[in-house]
Amino acid sequence: MQDRAIQLTVEKTNTQIGKLNAAIEPFRQQIINHKVYPVIKGIRELHIFMQYHIYAVWDFMSLLKALQNNLTCTSVPWYPKGDAATRYLINEIVLGEESDTDLLGNRKSHFEMYLEAMQQCGAVTSPIEAFVRVLQETGDFSLAFKIAGTPAPARDFVDFTFKMIDSGQDYLQSAVFTFGREDLIPGMFMAIVNDLDKNCPDDISFFRYYLERHIEVDGGHHSQLALQMTASLCGNNEQYWKEATEAVVESLKKRIALWDGVYRQIMEERIAAV
Repeated sequence: MQDRAIQLTVEKTNTQIGKLNAAIEPFRQQIINHKVYPVIKGIRELHIFMQYHIYAVWDFMSLLKALQNNLTCTSVPWYPKGDAATRYLINEIVLGEESDTDLLGNRKSHFEMYLEAMQQCGAVTSPIEAFVRVLQETGDFSLAFKIAGTPAPARDFVDFTFKMIDSGQDYLQSAVFTFGREDLIPGMFMAIVNDLDKNCPDDISFFRYYLERHIEVDGGHHSQLALQMTASLCGNNEQYWKEATEAVVESLKKRIALWDGVYRQIMEERIAAV
């Protein structure tokens, strides 16, 4: 009887995951087939892309740490908190994201790896560095955005992520982390980066490694861990799955708007250069 009950629970969870995936698929396809990728023809276009995308890389780390804070004990004195299996899942993901190995074999977070990739290829890093510095000093997002000159689509993207963080709802945070984040890198974009790397390997090697590593880790092992985590947190609660689906759809819309912003800036610069 117990085995049957477990089987029914697994089947119900798989059904919920299937329904969520079906609901978000049109938005995932919009991202994977976005018009921004074909217009990235050279280093300048890549700079623009990275200067927007770095905000998504940063707030991905913030979302991850919010999950760790909610699902494990990160304060002193230490006490057992939550389910040990869920603690294991989130701690393993944090280990990889916060202290991975870069192209040269040094330990770095994925954010730091991305920042170094920007520096290598000549992308401007002062805005994101100013944003992080001001936010760390003041805790004031509006001031940090203003001083950094953060583009509106990037600001809206970060604002939504922190709306999820501030909600305190771990199942929403986990769903957005699992279904709406950094695994949405199409083969077309990898082909573009590989072509750029052939022409200027001293400029793109860090970024290509970052993407390859991200796909390997986040699109593979970590995605499975995150899926297990979301399934565990939502469980058999229909309302949780409904709210999770709505949150993921909104997060994907923010990603589409972020890519729209990159596309607009690239096209505006091209028109201005004529």
